[in-house]
Amino acid sequence: MRNILRKELKLSASPLSYIFLAFGLMFLLPGYPILCGAFFVTLGIFYSFQTAREANDIVYSALLPIAKRDVVSGKFLFVCMLELCAALLMAAAVVLRMTVFADAIVYRQNALMNANGFALGVAFLIFGLFNWIFVAGFFRTAYQFARPYVTYIVVAFLVVFAAEAVHFFPGMEAVNAFGTDHLPLQLALFGTGFSAYVLITFLSWKRACRWFETLDL
Repeated sequence: MRNILRKELKLSASPLSYIFLAFGLMFLLPGYPILCGAFFVTLGIFYSFQTAREANDIVYSALLPIAKRDVVSGKFLFVCMLELCAALLMAAAVVLRMTVFADAIVYRQNALMNANGFALGVAFLIFGLFNWIFVAGFFRTAYQFARPYVTYIVVAFLVVFAAEAVHFFPGMEAVNAFGTDHLPLQLALFGTGFSAYVLITFLSWKRACRWFETLDL
């Protein structure tokens, strides 16, 4: 498995996948829908799938002396590695905004979502949806990815819109807490989002393996 992951990182990956990790720092931007940063990270991963398809990477990987399940596992490990790297940047931005910049006027006067535990949890949810809709969906044919990616775009921006709007509803103001306000709630929301990511990604991997093992390349 280590060798197949090295192949993904060094041969199959598009350089854009690594460059787009920097969009995780969009969590520092005031007056901007910061969850778009999570979407742009997945866009960078999408370019790796596009590059791999044009190079017949899936066929090449399937011809290696490994199980077809390992081909899927290599892709998922690559995707999850990049998602977690981006999440570390997002988490660093969240910590800065919850501590050093907690009272900065430019953030206090921001009408959009604040960078906190809830925002980070939703970012993990978006990553999980990407793995379920696009990554697993790709392995239905191991070639066509336009439909699953367009579906993912629609779902992702519906999630972004809902997350940006929720704190405007009466009684929901706490989800947009600044600094360490409502910290137990923020940690609970983050934990919920991360748990959803782990569960959705595992189920996505299982579904992708099932589809790919029955696929005639």
